[in-house]
Amino acid sequence: MNIIAIDIGNTNIGIGLFLDGTEDFIRSIPGGSQAQLRECLVDSWHKIPILESSKEHKRDGVIVVSSVKPVWTELIRQIAREDLGEKIRVIGDDIPLPMTVWLDDPRKVGTDRVVAAAAAFDVVEDAVVVADFGTAVTIDLVDQHGVFRGGVICPGFDISAQALKDNTAQLPKIAPVHRPDSPYGKNTADAINSGLYYSIIGGMEEIIRRYAEELGRWPQTIITGSGAETIKDDCPFVDNYVPHLVVKGIVLAYMKYVEEKTEELI
Repeated sequence: MNIIAIDIGNTNIGIGLFLDGTEDFIRSIPGGSQAQLRECLVDSWHKIPILESSKEHKRDGVIVVSSVKPVWTELIRQIAREDLGEKIRVIGDDIPLPMTVWLDDPRKVGTDRVVAAAAAFDVVEDAVVVADFGTAVTIDLVDQHGVFRGGVICPGFDISAQALKDNTAQLPKIAPVHRPDSPYGKNTADAINSGLYYSIIGGMEEIIRRYAEELGRWPQTIITGSGAETIKDDCPFVDNYVPHLVVKGIVLAYMKYVEEKTEELI
């Protein structure tokens, strides 16, 4: 199975190419860079083999998208149509969510959260927390039965840093947040950096502790996203850091969909 999996976030777009189910590459591209997106998609599509039975030289692959930003979904749809002659398949619209979602309105949950959670549960096969550090931070719980129970949404590092600058008279905008040399800063910039860094770690640990109280035990925890690598060495309560978990979850969601459709035909 050949898949181009696309994770459309608020800031970046992750593109992964999987040939015969094996990862060829995963790349993160700024969402506003149409030229880079087009080049990456065209190059990826041309790596997919042509169907032997196709007289039109149709390639044996699909483009599957999870998106939290509709305007960029349309951009990807346009590139696929104009440059590849292909349609995209969107998680939540064309492809169902890969797990049961126990929320007030499952249609409104970010599909990136659900596919990442499903990918984590597929490996752990038990209660698991997935924390995704992007523009926003999401910390979600899957119970031992594989049900997405919900989670929390917090501002990410950059949003928090911008809020301090915008709502104070003299605090500067710092970027990017990095691992502090000391827990206390000896100047304003270092103090902000330490505050943002340790508050997100402390907040995550407290949220997981409360999840554990609901479950009756401490769940396994996986972190992902662009900001996760920054904090992973100071999180002893985290079991694994998995880059690009959403992209891998997109592949899982599509493969599960195909398997279920095949079973219906048997």
